[in-house]
Amino acid sequence: MNINIQNLVRENIKTMQPYSSARDEFKDFEQKMIYLDANENPNDNGINRYPDTQQKSVKKILSGIKKVATSQILLGNGSDEVLDLLFRAFCEPNKDNVITLPPTYGMYDVLANLNAVENKEILLNDDFEPNVSKILSEVNENTKIIFLCSPNNPTGNSFSDESIVTLLESFNGLVFLDEAYIDFSSRESWLSKMNDYPNLVISQTLSKAYGMAGIRLGILYASIEIIEVLNKIKPPYNVNILTQYKAIQNLENTKKINKQIIDIQLEKKFLFKCLLKLNFIVKVYPSEANFILIKVDNANKRYQQLLEKGIVIRNRTSQPLCDNCLRITIGTSEENLKLINTLKEL
Repeated sequence: MNINIQNLVRENIKTMQPYSSARDEFKDFEQKMIYLDANENPNDNGINRYPDTQQKSVKKILSGIKKVATSQILLGNGSDEVLDLLFRAFCEPNKDNVITLPPTYGMYDVLANLNAVENKEILLNDDFEPNVSKILSEVNENTKIIFLCSPNNPTGNSFSDESIVTLLESFNGLVFLDEAYIDFSSRESWLSKMNDYPNLVISQTLSKAYGMAGIRLGILYASIEIIEVLNKIKPPYNVNILTQYKAIQNLENTKKINKQIIDIQLEKKFLFKCLLKLNFIVKVYPSEANFILIKVDNANKRYQQLLEKGIVIRNRTSQPLCDNCLRITIGTSEENLKLINTLKEL
């Protein structure tokens, strides 16, 4: 499919000149030099220098793990920043629109409102799959992005390949695929197909499987052309030096990460079987994420009962198609056992 990405970019973004920081002008930051260019405090304490604006060391490791060129990677202060950059680069305020598929990640809607972009919400069907024909019927000349979350939050299911392919091949805008939970899924990431679809944008994160929610590092993968547009408008030092150090340290220990993923998947199977046996649980939904969505007799009541027992889960009953539903993150074996025993007491 031939798509001219430049036709999707806002006119003011096309013509603007990006800010050039000291670290953009002199790029060989790791050389032993006397640095008198960035108005930093010269006294070395490990954090007195500005960080690498392009996070080259982190991207190099990610490139090896994910088999994606470093030129197709953008890093941000959490996934929310890279999402916001997409809105600002491609969506004209008070003119353009995006499409989201509730129930889904709530920040898509928040960022649409923040950027004065209309959000056309099209509910998933009863199987929590995209209603592709309805989505395409709502597309108009001002629709810039369709947001898909797969595996989806809070439902836990992955969308069918057929649905995603149809949207990619039928829509002349960007298809954003949120793969925050892909490491827990039996499905292959769409990263391997990214070069086949110039309008495909994929986000992943270090907050879930990689156990680094506290460092706030979001990852966006896309064509070189899209990454160049986003680099043009991103803040120069958006990923701090401590985050970069910690990401490098943890990403070099993939054996530990892979073991934790396996442990979480085993615990999910155990928890799933136990939940099926409780009489006030109406349904336990299959999950390809690190959480399980359950439908209960009274979500507000059960949520409050668990709180009183010192257990915090997520009450999703206010979300579309999630009446009386609770979302439970997979904990440690000890935490999961306490949860099950507490639920049995209820």
